[in-house]
Amino acid sequence: MKNIPALFQKNMNQTMTLAEALKGKEIPKKIKDSLEIIDVPYFSFGGENCIGQLVTHKNLTDETKDIFKKLFIAKFPIAKIIPICEYDWSDDKSMKDNNTSAFNYRKIYGTERLSSHSYGSAIDINPIQNPYIAKDGSIHPALSSYDHTTAGTITSDGIVVKIFKEAGWHWGGEWQTVKDYQHFEKSGFTSS
Repeated sequence: MKNIPALFQKNMNQTMTLAEALKGKEIPKKIKDSLEIIDVPYFSFGGENCIGQLVTHKNLTDETKDIFKKLFIAKFPIAKIIPICEYDWSDDKSMKDNNTSAFNYRKIYGTERLSSHSYGSAIDINPIQNPYIAKDGSIHPALSSYDHTTAGTITSDGIVVKIFKEAGWHWGGEWQTVKDYQHFEKSGFTSS
């Protein structure tokens, strides 16, 4: 299990290779070549020490590992961390299951532009607690709500935003036209 401490082994969701994590989706070779799969620790809602896997841009792997190590030490609860391929590449299915994920080759909701997730330079955390609220007021995933008092919710003055911002990431909860409370992205990363 790639030198995973015994403390975590029973709570590892699964182990995938990068090839397995990218299976089932047409992804340009240039983008595939820029990605890595990493193991990250997280503290579950049930209070367990767990390990999940994220597919990220290869130039962000060390930074992402460091961010999740800090979130783990802070005991910020995360529901699960599973590569999006396990949800048939459906952002909706992943969000409805409250899954934290990074890479997903897809367009930005409501546009024809590729999402920063398409380059492995964005991460969505606990979508049920931290929904995407579109310009029209619709909430995704449906039936979720943003309540800053709920465990696992990301807030502007909380530890999650602080950790990501210290690493130079941007939080979607601060956007003006839409609110994407689950979303963090690092600018300047494409497939090169």
